[in-house]
Amino acid sequence: MNEQESGSLGVVIPLEESKNKLASIKPLVDLTRADMERVNQLILSKAGSDVQMIPEVANHLISSGGKRLRPMLTLAAASLFDYRGDNHIKLATSVEFMHTATLLHDDVVDESDLRRGKSTARMIWGNQASVLVGDFLLGQAFRMMVDVGSLDALDVLSSAACVIAEGEVLQLSVAKNMETTEDDYLSVIRAKTAALFAAAAEVGPIVAEAGRSGRNALKSYGMNLGLAFQLVDDALDYGGKAADLGKNVGDDFREGKITLPVILAYRRGTEDERAFWRDAIEAGNSSDANLEKALGLITKYGTLADTIGRAIHYGTIARDALAPLPDTVWKSALMEVIDFCIERVN
Repeated sequence: MNEQESGSLGVVIPLEESKNKLASIKPLVDLTRADMERVNQLILSKAGSDVQMIPEVANHLISSGGKRLRPMLTLAAASLFDYRGDNHIKLATSVEFMHTATLLHDDVVDESDLRRGKSTARMIWGNQASVLVGDFLLGQAFRMMVDVGSLDALDVLSSAACVIAEGEVLQLSVAKNMETTEDDYLSVIRAKTAALFAAAAEVGPIVAEAGRSGRNALKSYGMNLGLAFQLVDDALDYGGKAADLGKNVGDDFREGKITLPVILAYRRGTEDERAFWRDAIEAGNSSDANLEKALGLITKYGTLADTIGRAIHYGTIARDALAPLPDTVWKSALMEVIDFCIERVN
């Protein structure tokens, strides 16, 4: 890592001094372990097909080492309200299939070569197979939602699917446009990322037949956790390590993505600096030398620190959403996930 990258990292870790150790998702993983084994079995079963390419493409991404945070949120949110049935397994699997489908589609739209450190499905099987297998997984997700028999859960997850698609189109409309505002950007990540976090958390209390206040609390928790998660991801693209990211540092820059660190650097810069951003992002001149200059400007204007500051803000809202609920090991684990998502900048 060069000096500019190191400098940017040095200012994006505003962690509380009182913490002696970094947060972890281990408590959540441990609590949901038995249920996640059932989810994983259902994933493998529902990804199966007589059409050979479908399980090959699906399993390539499913087995690539993701944390499965979203389905764990569904399981934990149901258990938070003492759910004792089996339907949360199907809903958690539906959530993971929705997420996997969006990744397959995203990699085609973004022309990405790497996903979690491995070649993307589109690089191995092509764009057409990636899109169609993503569609298959979405279909399987909706079949499982129907099996659960909850119209409320179906409404929440199907609405999220529509919002995610809208977010994809919105992102296309602002792509490589340096006049994109922070509000525009937040609209994109609220739809593309946070909507599924919110839905994953909200269907837990739905299946547990919790009241409206429980649903609202978990929906707010998920939405704001998702916003914090994506803000940190976008900061890491300019201040992380390829080994940790599962992709190349600067991929967002090379793909011309308009993320908050870039938006803030552009708006705070001189006219010459704004001309550089237009040339690099809008005209696509994303050479390694221009990436180095971009990192320098991002460091100069402290935009990684401010991006993480926004993430901390949304993390606080997520924490406040859960605050009125009874103190249990499930609540504690969900609280720690907030800190984990933000502290990934370490």
